[in-house]
Amino acid sequence: MSLVLDPAAQDLLFREARTANSFTDEPVTEEQVQAIYDLVKYGPTAFNQTPLRITLVRSAEARERLVQHMAEGNQPKTAAAPLVAILSADNEFHEELPALFPAFPQAKDLFFSERAARENAAGLNAALQAAYFIVGVRAAGLAAGPMTGFDFEGVRKEFLDDDHTPLMVVNIGKPGADAWYPRSPRLEYDQVITTV
Repeated sequence: MSLVLDPAAQDLLFREARTANSFTDEPVTEEQVQAIYDLVKYGPTAFNQTPLRITLVRSAEARERLVQHMAEGNQPKTAAAPLVAILSADNEFHEELPALFPAFPQAKDLFFSERAARENAAGLNAALQAAYFIVGVRAAGLAAGPMTGFDFEGVRKEFLDDDHTPLMVVNIGKPGADAWYPRSPRLEYDQVITTV
């Protein structure tokens, strides 16, 4: 069976999309970010948790503060990207559960009263949402450059608080010259899929 999604959309979202390492100076607008969020907010999570938090780094002052926490190889591209987003997990996401999961409002206290359980669930579900966000950036015709090469504790202290755990930093914009490294190999179907 073939996929229902148009082949051009498949290419845009997956086959041709890659991590961008350089960007043009064309700005990423608030309207584009709103459209991305309005699409990806529908991605599934457990109990409809919505632990992902997105901190947009737009000002020059904030950009300088972020760049100092990036790994050396990530500093120039983070300094030059039109928009940078810090993606984090809100470990107090459970406070929103009664509104977000009205079919089972007691899930907030039944499953997530302990901080360790919340951190585990927040990390997993925010990572799912981060993947949706990257695909959403691609759907907007932009490129994403997700990175985990940074000082996590430094970024948390600089931009977040004790209730938020940084997951990744994502550079966003139109790809620039020589934006892509060569395509890396992927595992084949029979290397990944097992039927029992």
